[in-house]
Amino acid sequence: MRGVGMVVLSVVVPSRNESENVAVLIRRLRAVLTGLSAEILFVDDSDDGTPQAIESAARSSEVDDAPVRCLHREPAGRRGGLSGAVVTGLKRAAGDVAVVMDSDLQHPPESIPELLAELEKSGSDIVVASRYVKDGDAAGLGTRRRALTSRAATRAARMLFPGRLRHVSDPMSGFFAVRLNALNLGQLRPVGFKVLLETIVRASGSKISEVGFTFGARGGNQSKAGFGEGVRFLRHLVVLRASSLLPPRLTRLIAFGSVGVAGVGVNTLALYLFLRLAGLNYLVAAAASTQVSTTFNFVGAECWVFRGHKGRTLWGRYWRFSLVNNVAMVARLPVLALLVQHGMGKLTANAVTLLLVFLARFLIADRIIYKAKDVISVPRALDLPRTLERSGPVLLSRAIAADPVVVARSRCTYQIHDILTIVSDVMLPELECFRSAGPAGGAPDIDVRVSKFGRLRGRAQLHRSADGRSMSWEEHLGWRGANFTIDYGDTVAVTASPGLAASPHVLYTNVIEALLRFVLVERGYMLLHSACLQLGDRGIMLSARTDTGKTGTILKLLRNHGGSFLSDDMTIIDADGMAQSYPKPLTISQHTLRALEAGDLTRSEWRRLRVQSRIHSKEGRGFAMKLAKHNLPILSINGLMQRIVPPPKYDVQRLVPCGMSTRTRVEELFIIERGPALTRSVEPDQALDELIENTEDAYGFPPYRYLAPTIMFGDRTSTDLRDRERAILASALKNIQVHRHRSADFGWADTIAAHVADHGFTPGDQDRDSTFFEQDSLAS
Repeated sequence: MRGVGMVVLSVVVPSRNESENVAVLIRRLRAVLTGLSAEILFVDDSDDGTPQAIESAARSSEVDDAPVRCLHREPAGRRGGLSGAVVTGLKRAAGDVAVVMDSDLQHPPESIPELLAELEKSGSDIVVASRYVKDGDAAGLGTRRRALTSRAATRAARMLFPGRLRHVSDPMSGFFAVRLNALNLGQLRPVGFKVLLETIVRASGSKISEVGFTFGARGGNQSKAGFGEGVRFLRHLVVLRASSLLPPRLTRLIAFGSVGVAGVGVNTLALYLFLRLAGLNYLVAAAASTQVSTTFNFVGAECWVFRGHKGRTLWGRYWRFSLVNNVAMVARLPVLALLVQHGMGKLTANAVTLLLVFLARFLIADRIIYKAKDVISVPRALDLPRTLERSGPVLLSRAIAADPVVVARSRCTYQIHDILTIVSDVMLPELECFRSAGPAGGAPDIDVRVSKFGRLRGRAQLHRSADGRSMSWEEHLGWRGANFTIDYGDTVAVTASPGLAASPHVLYTNVIEALLRFVLVERGYMLLHSACLQLGDRGIMLSARTDTGKTGTILKLLRNHGGSFLSDDMTIIDADGMAQSYPKPLTISQHTLRALEAGDLTRSEWRRLRVQSRIHSKEGRGFAMKLAKHNLPILSINGLMQRIVPPPKYDVQRLVPCGMSTRTRVEELFIIERGPALTRSVEPDQALDELIENTEDAYGFPPYRYLAPTIMFGDRTSTDLRDRERAILASALKNIQVHRHRSADFGWADTIAAHVADHGFTPGDQDRDSTFFEQDSLAS
């Protein structure tokens, strides 16, 4: 991960009636932050003069001091208390790293450098300032009652979350540093004071470390903790424990489905009563019973599924919910008829339409009807005094609920080994290891932007310009679906619809990575579907068809035999056989679970994996590929599923302790397969064909087969680029020994390690150990 010294820092300070303390705090913060690229962001819930005190203190400082921003929340918008203020601040933060601290002077700003140093040294995602480790002191709690209350709350939290908190001594601390790309801020819904606990529990898979600090005495006002806050905390602790068993959206999906199942029974009963007792025509009775079940489902959604997610008025939510249900009922029938006409069995088609309608109803309810409105917003224009414009140390804004603006983070820049640069409106988690602190120098190679475009269609369509320099893909749902355009110029310009951008994994896998592959070819490299690592001083690669067992083999090799990791899914290789790292997060499929040990993941992660690994398995993708043969918005459906059940992705060092390498010269490559045990050498020509075929297999999901023929750079067409890619790989294979390795029991790791240890081949050596190899002829 990137070093802290390369990024912008945001210090997020929630405040409530702290007018006596903020001037001192700002002065101490600015003394600590001298020389850093940092900002100080107050999120204020005060009813006294705290905002004015912040402004006055900020104006009185030097021009070059860290800028201060203050977001004042009006009483109607103070959802979540001070923890809610922290979440608001994290959403508005300009930095990549945030330090969260209180405004009452109990958290010493002088400890911030130590937090940042630990963040950089350990590679952690969250660093907690703890009162209960070495060099820590909780004397600032003051009374014995407060000390006992703090200890009791800590024990309760650790008892309910023994896995996530096993290395955290002070989950009640309000002082911590966090990498913002490790958080899904949309999931955070803390109450009261204890935002750190919520952050740790929600940031599943994050690496956490601690440093000690001295908890100071309060300055100015009295503590805001009391009996009511304690009750709120205990209640929230129980809710958090329940919700952490499954991802929040999956939990809501299951609850939504349960309400829907009960609604079927209500609909049936209502239909019977309308037919038998009221004597209505069956069509009229069916329509009336639908309104009854819709009302029942709405009550269930209100009281059970979307508690705390309320937006709009009750009547506004009801008529939208009712409209969606009725439109879904009418829309299902033509889709059913269309699927049957295209050869799908009636029962299968009925099940598909019911699933699509259910998922569409849930998505609309979850993302639109019950989307919580954040009344804290930034005005579109600020009429700042001229003196403030000159000095620029403070931006004081008041929440304007009538004119909300989504404050976007600065665009993400990804620099891939000084070979190419991607700039994107959307954060791409698969490329996070290549993220650069500043903007790209010069024009990027790929520029990804988000824009609304497209209209409702009867079927997906691909358009290509007459000169072949641009193309567009538009699905049925208009801009809310998975649409994109590509312009092939000196910079490859990708425009994604909001519906596609909402699922960064689908945007990257189905669009960006395909473009990356051919941009790299233009630069003289191949993005090969393979894993790569160093065992000792030797570089080896593994290639296989999707879902064979490559990821599990890599994990076992690293765990049992040591080595350094370069990549698991894709590797950048040049014509000389030099591989460069491409360390995307690892996807844990069902069979990869064999390579994990009980302590690698928390209990909740194991439970989620049982669902995630099946949905994102070869069988799950196979079902999706079958759906893709019909006139369905398959990319939009894929994006929806990825949002409801995110793919189980983990950084390799989260799963096994290992070193990381950036370059290695590949000496041997193993093509692994399932079947009777066998190891053979593979002739270069056959290896070339199989490696190209395995790479193509990784790009099978639509719309790749439509996108690939449109790709061109300069005068090179997609055919020219494929020929060049093949030449690069053929040249690389001249210096690499290639072996086929079959196993019936997923035993590749041990035999590969034994082979590497026992067979000291040098690149280009054509001698073979006849007791270990048979020639794998082209005929075989």
